Amino acid sequence: VRARATLFGKVLFGFWVFLMSDAILFGLVFATYAISLDATAGGPGPRALYDLGSVFVQTLLLLASSFTFGLASVALKYRHPTARVVGWLVVTLVFGLCFLGFEWRDFGAMLGKGGAPTRSGFLSSFWDLVPLHGLHVTGGCIWLLALLGQIARYGADAQVKLGLLRLALFWHFLDIVWIFIFSVVYMAGLA
Repeated sequence: VRARATLFGKVLFGFWVFLMSDAILFGLVFATYAISLDATAGGPGPRALYDLGSVFVQTLLLLASSFTFGLASVALKYRHPTARVVGWLVVTLVFGLCFLGFEWRDFGAMLGKGGAPTRSGFLSSFWDLVPLHGLHVTGGCIWLLALLGQIARYGADAQVKLGLLRLALFWHFLDIVWIFIFSVVYMAGLA
């Protein structure tokens, strides 16, 4: 039991180190965006490109997905039936996929308005930051699908619980990053 607890602690510590390195990556990309905001080179800026209504819906979807992931974690902690855990995880996955659908639609609309990443420094930094977050959400959705497969095959054993704990940390981290994106990129960009 002691060896398992030590391994659990090392794995979890390693995952926290990964999250901190990811936070540094996002911090660097945010800094690049902040200094490039006015570098439009005569191209379209935030006011011409952003759809705040769609971004607000994306924010609600991502926050709702974090809430449903929390409900899945509570169900797992208090040993509710596995079907309840799986149900909340599936709802989380649906919210995450809907978020990605809205984001892809917005990216297409931006490209249609001349907002390609090669147009200006501002657009290059935008296309570096926001799709990076979307790529992380995509990875989280794939990871969630893999864990649902593991639950179907092995049930909620210790390895699956550890995987869900790490994914929960990752998922909530992405929500925090999105709140910064919503505030710094979209709200401040339209101010």
